Amino acid sequence: MPTRRPPRGDLSVGQKPINRAHARLRYPVERGVATLKRWRIFRHARCSPNRLTPAAKAILTLEKQR
Repeated sequence: MPTRRPPRGDLSVGQKPINRAHARLRYPVERGVATLKRWRIFRHARCSPNRLTPAAKAILTLEKQR
């Protein structure tokens, strides 16, 4: 979990790189979820949700490789 900036203050020198590293790990997942929403895969699927899991994993893997 990232560290929040205190009211009317700044993050310490040690907290900024930790937040930056957290953002780097979070970015591909956020992009993958946005891609799934943009493609509307889950809304228009007419099959079992269990069959959509490999599609979701593939999209998240591709976004991570980007």
